[in-house]
Amino acid sequence: MKNLPSLLIPLLAAGALTSAGAAPPAKDIVATKDAPAAVGPYSQAVRAGNLVFLAGQLPIDPKTNQTRNGAIEEQAAQVLDNLKAVLAADGMTMDNVVSTTVYVKNLDDFPKLNAVYGKYFTDKPPARATVQVDRLPKDVAVEISAIAVR
Repeated sequence: MKNLPSLLIPLLAAGALTSAGAAPPAKDIVATKDAPAAVGPYSQAVRAGNLVFLAGQLPIDPKTNQTRNGAIEEQAAQVLDNLKAVLAADGMTMDNVVSTTVYVKNLDDFPKLNAVYGKYFTDKPPARATVQVDRLPKDVAVEISAIAVR
């Protein structure tokens, strides 16, 4: 596997790449009421082999189903709590996260967002990409998706 492009290695590990005619890899849905329900045709998370792909979470309080539109710190904490709840539903913790993608409406908020993010990933933080976007669902300031491994 040493000479394979790095993007193919997680797919091979999860069994996502198979020979022609082979059955597709097993795919299990992960869901919990402790995180906001999916609002469209997607799952909170999908487990494929030893990898779990977590859908982007918004700052929605699962108890009230209300969007938190406060300061970036409050929104980031809610988003990360939601990811944490989805991971817990599959018996994992934030320590299982190997990669995140952070979508933020304003990169000027990055230092405040980063301070909150760092409280959730204290030991061996995951790889991360952060991008500024023009708009997010429900006009929130941040959305985060993740990949976790067992």
